[in-house]
Amino acid sequence: MKTLCVIPARGGSKRIPRKNIKAFNGKAMILYSIQAAKDAGVFDRIIVSTDDPEIALLAKEYDVEVPFFRPEHLSNDYAATTEVIAHSIQFYLDQGESFDAVCCLYATAPFVQSEDIKKGYALIQTNRWEYVFSATSFGFPIFRSIKKNPDSSVEMFYPEHFKTRSQDLPEAYHDAGQFYFGKPGAWLEGKRIFDTWSTIVELPRWRVQDIDTAEDWARAEVLYKVIQTNS
Repeated sequence: MKTLCVIPARGGSKRIPRKNIKAFNGKAMILYSIQAAKDAGVFDRIIVSTDDPEIALLAKEYDVEVPFFRPEHLSNDYAATTEVIAHSIQFYLDQGESFDAVCCLYATAPFVQSEDIKKGYALIQTNRWEYVFSATSFGFPIFRSIKKNPDSSVEMFYPEHFKTRSQDLPEAYHDAGQFYFGKPGAWLEGKRIFDTWSTIVELPRWRVQDIDTAEDWARAEVLYKVIQTNS
């Protein structure tokens, strides 16, 4: 199975400026994803999709391909991941090269592990799934979640489960924001990832952290140090 890894890394991050190449525990953030992709040993090509010359230069220094600069309409705050990956696939199709599977590996995933990537690769190889992605379980039953109304009152999202015991509720999962294997046709069609044609590589909750704010970043650095100390 011929497989492409695309690491999307635009230069215009707003909440954490230069997030993709900002130093995280002493190393540019994107390098964690690059190393994990290399260590997995399942990709025929590893590329970085970027609009930023500095990111491109760093990727090339670590022997990762940057075969194009991403167009402006795919480099703004509203560009969807599926569109970015589809653009990479189409680039190679236009060059006469195709792939059996394409993995989107986020540049801001310092907790990603090559072993999990290999698990995703094994699942996409079965040809049973359109997508395989990393996910983890919620720490609290979502069916007992509440919302706060404009008048400060609260109500349940699922009031029918007020009396349901937590252990009787189905476990819920959320995207871990690390990697997504997909069939090229699914990416090109913009097929929804979170649906019945997809399955997950389940990760432990302690190894999942979104990094969207300065607070997220600080927490992730502490968590990373703890993991490294105890590994």
